[in-house]
Amino acid sequence: MLTGCRNLSRTFLFLTYGRVCTRRSFISQTSLCSSTSAVSSILLTQSSPTKSHSFFPLHPTVHFSPTRCLSRSVLSPSLMELKEVLQVLEQLAPLSLAESWDNVGLLVEPSKSRPVKTILLTNDLTDAVMEEAENMSCDLIISYHPPLFQPIKRLVQKDWKQRLAIRAVESGMAVFSPHTSWDSVKGGVNDWLIGGLGSGQVSVLNQALGGASHSHKLEFTVRSVEQLNQVMDELKACDSGTTLQHSVSRHDSSGIHVSLTCSDSALTPSVQTLLRHSASSQSLSILKLEKPPLPGHGPGRLSVLGEPVTVATAVQKMKSHLGYLCVYCGSVCWIWGLSAEWSQSRPLHHR
Repeated sequence: MLTGCRNLSRTFLFLTYGRVCTRRSFISQTSLCSSTSAVSSILLTQSSPTKSHSFFPLHPTVHFSPTRCLSRSVLSPSLMELKEVLQVLEQLAPLSLAESWDNVGLLVEPSKSRPVKTILLTNDLTDAVMEEAENMSCDLIISYHPPLFQPIKRLVQKDWKQRLAIRAVESGMAVFSPHTSWDSVKGGVNDWLIGGLGSGQVSVLNQALGGASHSHKLEFTVRSVEQLNQVMDELKACDSGTTLQHSVSRHDSSGIHVSLTCSDSALTPSVQTLLRHSASSQSLSILKLEKPPLPGHGPGRLSVLGEPVTVATAVQKMKSHLGYLCVYCGSVCWIWGLSAEWSQSRPLHHR
């Protein structure tokens, strides 16, 4: 993801669009800054309830400044707990959309629960950013790139990532990273990036699938309503009744035909229960359910432009869209995911 003020302003737009915060104060500046100092504060203050903002119990006020001087938080009589903020972030961009290799979500959790008054946004959590967070008495750091990625075997000061984790724990700050979940979500980073090329037919390269709780469908037959009730009572007893759903499809001379869906964890005990009944065991069939697609969600975007443009024009459009220092052009193979390596890339344009 891009570093600097431009990226953080995009983050604010993303959060505002998802109603994580209201833009009461947005101080924009034209100069760019490095990711080490490109941090921002979200000050949580109580706002008057309105119909359009009834989605959240509390609306943060955003103060943006790419300098080292950040606004101090304003105390509020009613604030959101960390778990409530995490629920809002999950609704905005479910963590299930992240790549399997990624390390997203809550990475550092304080031992003591406390209201979240100040949230700091950054591209990368560094020592300089952590110092600002400590000076602000920050409660939550949202770092786009996960500061903790590889498994940690020890916590020592000489490793900068471990040092940041120690400082966060000592200061009672939570650390959250969305990374590729914000890339993949519909209307997220990927859609914003592809929009820089202009109008076109945009499609998702790798369609995301929903996280359905039911993974299997069981079809069986019972002879009577009494037997159906008995079987269902046994199924609910072995599964606590939390992941089972059944429906009666039809009645005929062979009995009552029943369809039941269950989770993967409930499959084995459900089958064992049905096999104890002769009628259901003789007619039992098991079907694997496919996960439903999530239209518009998933990693990667492909845009078929309405009119052809040259590479130079495309680069210039992206440069203007990003407001960043330079744009690199990769090979077609990289674009299509055939190679994980950049081609011999070079900056095409500089400011």
